[in-house]
Amino acid sequence: MKSITKLLIDIGPLAVFFIFYTRSGLQEAILPLMIATVISVIISYILEKKIPIMPTLGAAIVLIFGGLTIYFDNEIFIKMKPTIINLVFALILYGGVIVKKPLLKYLLGAALKLEEEGWKILTQRWIAFFVALAILNEIVWRTQSTDIWVNFKVFGILPITFIFTMTQFPLIKKYQVED
Repeated sequence: MKSITKLLIDIGPLAVFFIFYTRSGLQEAILPLMIATVISVIISYILEKKIPIMPTLGAAIVLIFGGLTIYFDNEIFIKMKPTIINLVFALILYGGVIVKKPLLKYLLGAALKLEEEGWKILTQRWIAFFVALAILNEIVWRTQSTDIWVNFKVFGILPITFIFTMTQFPLIKKYQVED
């Protein structure tokens, strides 16, 4: 998928969430977030002609925790969602380590060709990163206002992820396999 289109699909639901949050509040932003997330997964499927695994898993968690937030009228569920998503991703990758199948390789293998040691190190780093993001989310939502948490979710997590990804380029370059 073209990178601009993919970026729009990835950040679209977040943008919808932020727009509705700033106009109406957290509770009113949940349903539009859920709808936008489902639409983004459908568009990804249409464009890629395959089910996008991680976005689909993320969408399922958004629907579950968004639904719980709406049903119980309690924002704790949506605030826990990034923690849960990051821990699920970390556990999935760790499960691959346990069974000696680098799942990151299956997710990124079309884009990256690395030696097995490179996949192993990269996977370990992503596991640690996902756990760190989960902990950071817990700290922010438990100690800060909802406004600060929303700004962290919208304007913090993406740049942190981008910076982390950029720091992985030396590792990728070191273990890259030339065709």
